[in-house]
Amino acid sequence: MSTWRAVVVVVTVLVLAGCAAFGPGQARQSSSLVSFLYPDGNLPPPGKAVPELHLPLRVGLAFLPSTRGGAEGLDEAHKARLLERIRQRFIDRKFVSEITVIPDYYLANGGGYRGLEGLKRLYAFDVLALVSYDQVTNVDANRLSLSYLTIVGAFVINGNTHDTATLVDLAVVDPATRSLIVRAGGTDSRHSSSALVKVDESVRREAAESFDAATDRMIANFDVALTAFEQSVHDGKAEVRVVDSRGGAGLVDAATLACLGALALAGVVFRRLRAAQGAGAAGSRRHF
Repeated sequence: MSTWRAVVVVVTVLVLAGCAAFGPGQARQSSSLVSFLYPDGNLPPPGKAVPELHLPLRVGLAFLPSTRGGAEGLDEAHKARLLERIRQRFIDRKFVSEITVIPDYYLANGGGYRGLEGLKRLYAFDVLALVSYDQVTNVDANRLSLSYLTIVGAFVINGNTHDTATLVDLAVVDPATRSLIVRAGGTDSRHSSSALVKVDESVRREAAESFDAATDRMIANFDVALTAFEQSVHDGKAEVRVVDSRGGAGLVDAATLACLGALALAGVVFRRLRAAQGAGAAGSRRHF
């Protein structure tokens, strides 16, 4: 009788432990652009400094360090692959001369624009593209979890469900003027289930796949945002000035180009009028 009681106690303890270990839970990993740029929490008032972009641009590209521990499915090798995917997508832009991938540990010792200014001097880039993310994973053990934990084992029934939602954001900032130039984000969400002993493996795989999908959507959205930004610069509506180092012409933002074009056109018209007046006067002298 005492033996059966001991068995019941052991089974009860195992069941309660299983419920505690594999009950509902949430994990969140993130890196925040705002927290990194303004670590003291004080956002500055809108400034009047206008970014000056020297073409072709030298761009630094980096992941922001995590503020909530390491993310599932996002180790250093995975970060490197995602950054290279971003670099390859935008390296052929005509206004970009190079994109340099910067390890995130160079950003880990201190946030804020002051730290970025030092990094700019070290790597000699013009602007910095910062990748941040936010991923939330919920794991729930439903009724089947208890049955396969206590009766048929952990390999048969997919009793644990997990949902993963991911945001990946890319923002280009100018450390010199502390300005945000252009940004875009991409999101992904997915739902799956797994057996008890495969929960960790399944969650890691799902988190990694979600990062890949969110990054792909971010790249597509950033491409659209970048095209719109180029058009706004061309139309003179962007809050930037552009200096083309290849032509050595100095300031060549869209508004300046429009003014120069108007002056050049006026000069052509004036010369033609002078020529026409000279031809008319010569014709009058011949007739006389």
